[in-house]
Amino acid sequence: MREEELHRLLTVAAEDVRPAHPAATGWERARRVRRARRAVGATALAVALLTGGTALALRPTQPPPAAVATPHRSPTPHPVPVQTPPVELAYPGHPLGRLGDPVGATLSDRPVRRALALHQPVDPQTGVAGRIRVLGDDGVVRDLDVVTPAPTRDAEGNEAVPLKSGSLSPDGRTAAFAQTDGVIVVDLTTAAVRRHPLKGYLEHVLWSGDRLLVGDNDTTYELDRATGAARKLPLSPWDAVTPDPAAPPNVPLELGGTPPNLTEIRWTDDETQRTIGAVDFRALPPGHRVDEFYGRGWQRGDRVARAGWITTDTMGGLEGVALLNARTRVVTHLLDLGRDRWKGCCEVLGWDRDGAVLLRHDPGGLLRWRPETGEVTGVTRNLPGTVSLPAG
Repeated sequence: MREEELHRLLTVAAEDVRPAHPAATGWERARRVRRARRAVGATALAVALLTGGTALALRPTQPPPAAVATPHRSPTPHPVPVQTPPVELAYPGHPLGRLGDPVGATLSDRPVRRALALHQPVDPQTGVAGRIRVLGDDGVVRDLDVVTPAPTRDAEGNEAVPLKSGSLSPDGRTAAFAQTDGVIVVDLTTAAVRRHPLKGYLEHVLWSGDRLLVGDNDTTYELDRATGAARKLPLSPWDAVTPDPAAPPNVPLELGGTPPNLTEIRWTDDETQRTIGAVDFRALPPGHRVDEFYGRGWQRGDRVARAGWITTDTMGGLEGVALLNARTRVVTHLLDLGRDRWKGCCEVLGWDRDGAVLLRHDPGGLLRWRPETGEVTGVTRNLPGTVSLPAG
């Protein structure tokens, strides 16, 4: 075989071997060129030496052993701080999905063992509110027929539906409705109704464990349901966070203000201590923050979830939900719900037993958000009105 043919065959053979990793192509090709040049030089020397009819026997080299592929291990996924719902929501099924079912009984005829939710429908066209409904843990929707709470109103005469997001007690056995100059308490397990007089245009109601807190525009009362006695608390009725039922008493939190602050409040009969700290957004990408909170904040362990108007690195005036650590005040997750929705569309309603945040979503839906995974799923599609869930 002539030198030129041998050179061509070796070059073609070298070019046919493709590297498995493109990043190493340059280095591998350089090594092949050097090997080819050495092989051609050695062959030329052999041809010059082997004369007199000696045949040069070329044997193909043994193919290299196949590379053993090592299993590829994907890194453990870490939650992305800023999350968005999917374009098309999945509805995998949830006990609260029956909130929109027709009424199947009255509370007086069929009290509940435990209520999963309260719902007061509101016609989205006329704004007319319907009767309050009770979803029991048996899946049956009941009409709250034992009492008809009046709308709440403030000093300026503005009215709102009596059902508030904090009306249902953590154990699902009691419901409370703020009224002007009083509060109505309903035992959902017996259908018994009690009225407690309190002065003021009362609009706010929430539970701190088994304690009932009721407030007007600037005052919060703690009601002793056994005696009817009430005392004032140094707590904002607007920014008070619904505490985890397992949290220690007398250490409530306030989340609000502009710019937002998280305040821890401790008090005794003699003094009140307020520890105030700015909400920290350093765990979010640059430019992401909550401008103002709205709705009720809900605590679960060290985590607090509350809806608000947010800003991202490209846009402001968005609807969103923030999750922050109550000890460090750091916002760890942000759910970006976009804009062009009705104002205050996405109020947080609490936590479910699996640690997911439950929130409203226009036009009348209910969502379930798991910040640890970023999963957002639908619970109900069309449920206009007000919903109250137990904090526990």
